[in-house]
Amino acid sequence: MNNFNKDIFKKLCVISAPSGTGKTSLIKKICLQNSNISVCISHTTRNPRVGEQHGIDYFFTNQNDFKLKIKNESYLEYAKVHGNYYGTLIDSVVELLEKNMTLILEIDYQGAQIIKRKLPLSRNIFILPPSIKELENRLRGRGTDKEDVILERLKNAIIEINHAKDYDYIVVNNNFETAENQLLSYLLDIDMLVDSNIRKEPLIDSDF
Repeated sequence: MNNFNKDIFKKLCVISAPSGTGKTSLIKKICLQNSNISVCISHTTRNPRVGEQHGIDYFFTNQNDFKLKIKNESYLEYAKVHGNYYGTLIDSVVELLEKNMTLILEIDYQGAQIIKRKLPLSRNIFILPPSIKELENRLRGRGTDKEDVILERLKNAIIEINHAKDYDYIVVNNNFETAENQLLSYLLDIDMLVDSNIRKEPLIDSDF
């Protein structure tokens, strides 16, 4: 990492959210409408969900290949989430940043903490659901997970939400269009000129 101009990492933005918050939909919409914003596709050992495509949503791999890349120190960060590995290749990140792209990493709070320690000029955004009840409704409405998986995701959501205060920005996805506009403004806030009190609002309330 020492061979790179550190300033390029100002355009690296980590986005985290509990499963079911709408993070992926928001990011896809923004990237479709802004050619200078891109997502770095992560590697994962989990199975594809319905509609997901290799090389577009994730690079789907097996545990042996993933662990080999860990051994070779190929990942900028990696974590085990819900029993599956997720990781971001260093070379993929640098390649896109050197093209002057604003680059998004969709990773959980564990990966976000690693990135912030390694690359303090990077920025991170946490997307909150309006409430845990609404998050549960969204998870059930997807119809993709069994009951035990939904309960596990809700349990993990509480843990993840407790880390939101450590992020540079907080967005609540209550209204999709409003959340989209706010998220875009934060992605473009390269030098973090938005007032910190505004960036950290709304704070986590008692509903969580």
